[in-house]
This record gives sequence, C-alpha cells and structure tokens, in this order.
Amino acid sequence: MRVAGVGLASGQASAQASAREQPGTGRASRSAHGVTYRQGVDNKSDIRDFLATRRARLTPQQAGLPDFGGTRRVPGLRREEVALLAGVSVDYYVRLERGNLSGVSEGVLEALVRALQLDETERAHLFDLARTANSSINARRRPTASRVRPGVLRLLDSISAPAWVRNGRMDVLAANQLGRALYSQVFESPLSPPNTARFCFLDPRAVDFWPEWKQIAHDTVATLRAEAGRNPYDKGLTDLIGELSTRSEEFRTRWAAHDVHQHRSGTKRMNHPVVGELDLNYEALQMVTDEGLTLLVYGAEPASKSAQGLALLASWAATEALAAASTDLTVDLA
Repeated sequence: MRVAGVGLASGQASAQASAREQPGTGRASRSAHGVTYRQGVDNKSDIRDFLATRRARLTPQQAGLPDFGGTRRVPGLRREEVALLAGVSVDYYVRLERGNLSGVSEGVLEALVRALQLDETERAHLFDLARTANSSINARRRPTASRVRPGVLRLLDSISAPAWVRNGRMDVLAANQLGRALYSQVFESPLSPPNTARFCFLDPRAVDFWPEWKQIAHDTVATLRAEAGRNPYDKGLTDLIGELSTRSEEFRTRWAAHDVHQHRSGTKRMNHPVVGELDLNYEALQMVTDEGLTLLVYGAEPASKSAQGLALLASWAATEALAAASTDLTVDLA
C-alpha cells in the first residue's frame, strides 16, 4: 500500500489539462450564459432550482392529470398542478418553490416526493435541503473525512480486486495496488489527494479513459450535487465546485440541471493505457463506522477478456512496484 497521491513508479509525468480547458480539446471553456458559481451555499436557490427542475420534467400525463390541450406556457407541470397533487394550497407551494422550507413538515415533504415522483436519492436530497433550511449554522457544519484508519488500509491490501476508498467530494484517500494501477492516470495528479471529479473534467485523457464519458460526467456531477445537499458547508467541496464551474463548461451545464445520484453498483467501461478496454462491475459500500467514506471494489466476469486484462494489469502493477522499490533502495544506499 502506498499513500494516495504518489505514482505507481517514480518519474511519472503529470498530464493535467491547462486552466480553463475542456476535456480532450485543449480549448478554453466559456460560459455561453455568463454563469458563475457562487462561492458558499445559497440554500434557497438550491431549493428553488431543485423543485423547479423536478416540476419541469413531469408532464400532466405522467402525473395522471387530464390534458385539456392548448398551449402550455411552461414545460412540465404548473405550480398549481403540483399543489393539487401534493394536497397543499397554491400559495404554500409557491412559497416552497421560492426556496422557503422553513418549518416545513415531514408530511408535506413526503407529499412533494409523491407529487414530483422523486426517486430515493432525490427524496434524500430534498430532505437534506430542508434540514439545512431548518438548522443553525453550527449544526450544519461537519468535517469531511480525509483520513483512512489503519484497519481499513489492511482490509484494502487483503482484497485481490481493484479497490479504493473515497470521501463525498470524490477525493481518493487510499487504494490497494491494483486499484492504483487501474486509476494510474488519476494518481498522477500533482494535487493531493487525487480527485476523480477533477480528473473527469480537467484532464483531457478522461474522455479516452472512459469511453462512456458523458454518462460518467453526468454521474460525477450528480454525486457532487447530492453531497452538497448533505454537507453544504464543506469548504473543500465548495472550492472544488467553484474550480470546476470556472474551468469547465461541461461541468457548469450539468451542475445547473440539479440532478442527484448515489453510487451503489453498476458497470463501467474503461480504456486503460496499458491493458486496453475493460468492462468491470463495481460495488460501492458505505462505511458505517467512518461516516462519509465509501469503499469501491471492481471485478470482471470470470474467464472474460476483462478478467484477463485485470490479470495483466496486476502483473504490470507488481513490476512497477518492484521497480519503484528498487529505485528507492538505490537512492537510500547512495
């Protein structure tokens, strides 16, 4: 095990994108709409935009309401239609959508969940926004995990598959040897700890590493959006969002959508610079003892081409680690 942020072998060159470049283009990104990220937290704006975007995506037919034809001036449902579905007055719903969740009851929040057909992650996000709106500044602040316990490090080393631990802002805090090999380009970052969101939007190699980059980009932003709801006063998180918003049009556009996402399980396709294409399943396990940390473990179907690729990657990683250890020993003896 080597501490996150150090390359597999010495002498690896950093290939970070220059400031304000879009992934894979080398061109400066500009905001077509003059959008800038507000440093800090604006809970009312987040509530307003989240409810408005959820309302806009739902048609009367999807909500089970009659459609009397004619031209609708707004996409999706009208405010009065959401109020009807939620069983509240129009004035009260307008107040909620203006960002005022002060004093809102759990029953009303659940009614909004049903009316707007929110999924589990969206429901949790709405409740997080309400919790922030109804708590003191001191109650809102909580530290973001930045260290991994020795016991977890030993657990990582005992896992034969690629595995790593990240926090809510997608900092990679620790990884086993195969996990570092799989994400070797991420670990080449000169910043510590390495961050997969920063790699996704600011490193041009990301679009080659993830053939399905658009989906990865969407999920990355939606994961950060959910974390911002849970932990809105994390300075490291707001700094990261500010950096990505300033430097990446792709990030800015997705951030404005207010989608939320939680990694649990799935499949990722990767184009590794050493072993080529890999189709890997992953499981994301929340670490109950270490709140805010997630253990991710990757695997391939037995006897598949990807399984062969992982075996080759393990051999390469072992060779790189041996070479690095030999170099370190030579330096110590010099």
